[in-house]
Amino acid sequence: MSERSLSHAWLSSWVGKASDVLNAMTEEFERRHGFPPGTNQVRSANHDDQEAARALVQVDVAAGDLVAFYESVGEVTWEDVGNGYFVDSVSKVLQRLTEYGSVRIGANQEHCGLVVGSNGAGLLYVADQDGAVYRTRTASLDSTEVDRVADGLREFLELLERSLTRFVATGEPGYL
Repeated sequence: MSERSLSHAWLSSWVGKASDVLNAMTEEFERRHGFPPGTNQVRSANHDDQEAARALVQVDVAAGDLVAFYESVGEVTWEDVGNGYFVDSVSKVLQRLTEYGSVRIGANQEHCGLVVGSNGAGLLYVADQDGAVYRTRTASLDSTEVDRVADGLREFLELLERSLTRFVATGEPGYL
């Protein structure tokens, strides 16, 4: 396992740090914004999530780190961080795969992957078979234009955490 791969220990640390910042954010949220916070959590994987993660192993376009992620994390829901950030549950990823197939992205559709989440503005996050994470430029998969936002899932999670921390400090989540 490379030092950039996702281990259970690294994921546990990431969940703990993100959860601490989310808790601090929600404690101050209503006072700062004038209304109560929505759902802002990193949900740990339950037994059903872990079973579905094992099914993800059979999918050609699923990188190993995506499987490791879903064995530990059920989903990420940050409704109040900027426009929102969402990493879907593995069951939702698999349902979308069953209904629509894998996603071909890039100017020449050279990358194939799975939609794993979105931001509240409707842009989608796609993890390709090599582990890189892309963001669509529009709220549709009809356009193949994407931006590579991370070389791997670990980097993507680190960027999410930085967006969260920046949002709590400044009210702006950044570009992700």
